[in-house]
Amino acid sequence: MTDANPPARTSSLAERKRQLVRDELAEAALRLLAYQGFEDTTIDQMVASAGVSQRTFFRYFGSKEDVVVHSLAETGAQLCAALAARPADEPPAAALRATVSVFIAHCREHPEKSLRLTKVVLDTPSLLGRYLERQAQWRHDLAAELGRRLGLDPARDLRPELAAGVALTAFDSALRRWAASDGATDLDAVTDEAFAIVADALNAGR
Repeated sequence: MTDANPPARTSSLAERKRQLVRDELAEAALRLLAYQGFEDTTIDQMVASAGVSQRTFFRYFGSKEDVVVHSLAETGAQLCAALAARPADEPPAAALRATVSVFIAHCREHPEKSLRLTKVVLDTPSLLGRYLERQAQWRHDLAAELGRRLGLDPARDLRPELAAGVALTAFDSALRRWAASDGATDLDAVTDEAFAIVADALNAGR
């Protein structure tokens, strides 16, 4: 009797290998973007840094911008997972503030690279556009999770999407303040300050 499982396992292994190559290529490319800037970094440099061919690069990414979008997609998934893991009875303001700590933790782990990359994204119009596009998806996904937590339907009730939007705007303001200060401002502290200002709005109607 033939076991039907091996093909599925083989497919899963191949996908994991593809994901590993994609992640390693993205990491090498993002490192160059952070330290050289967007305009001064070429795809040739990216593939040389990652030790792959241009053909491999274009198998995973359509452009330099797509490398940044890939990292932003990972961040969005982590934010939603973090919100889903918060205690069910936690007020929205506290839950959302804890959620963005995922991003802050990454910045603390790689402070110089994170600061440089944040400035590259904010200062490059094409990347800023892709960042804002991705942020809209984060807002939608966070609103869905907030709706589940609060027993509200985001399609009928504006509160989940408004709360998600306010939270992301608060964090975006803190991130821009941190980047403008060249890292002199404590990102955690300025995020606390931003969320304290909007806490009443986030908790309204809970």
